[in-house]
Amino acid sequence: MARIYTRAGDQGETGLVDGTRVPKNDPRVAAYGEVDELNAFLGLVRARKPDADIDALLEQIQRDLFALGARLADPRGTTTSGPGKAELGAADVTRLEKAIDRLETELPPLRRFILPGGSETGAVLHLARTVCRRAERRTVSLGDAPAGPLAIVYLNRLSDLLFVMARAVNRRAGAAETEW
Repeated sequence: MARIYTRAGDQGETGLVDGTRVPKNDPRVAAYGEVDELNAFLGLVRARKPDADIDALLEQIQRDLFALGARLADPRGTTTSGPGKAELGAADVTRLEKAIDRLETELPPLRRFILPGGSETGAVLHLARTVCRRAERRTVSLGDAPAGPLAIVYLNRLSDLLFVMARAVNRRAGAAETEW
């Protein structure tokens, strides 16, 4: 039986996909750690049993985030070589944009800032949006090399989607938006 603990990180280092050992506070590790945290928040949203369309979208996003995390953990870019490997493409960004457009048809136009909150599920989606923005900032700080410019575009669009999704979930739940 394989054990979950290896003791390899006991000295404050971790291994990247290519076997390179880096400190756990390495900017690359911080970036994929933020993506992992975002993925966990989306799991929390899914545990709240959102509507089927939201749940299916979140599941696909979680898969995308695993691919993005793998790319960020791969200094040589080998996770994207070969069929079925961790890839994000322009079609994934388009999928997010189409989801934003679809959900916005359910919503009144936004005229002011709104305070994060509403239903529990909506509030967690607002929190996930802020974690997504943090992951985006960490990824931007790495430059283009680690995961390519598409990673930044994907995270930027995802944060927009999470905001719209929070609004849609709140509207469906009958939770009023509080304007600021």
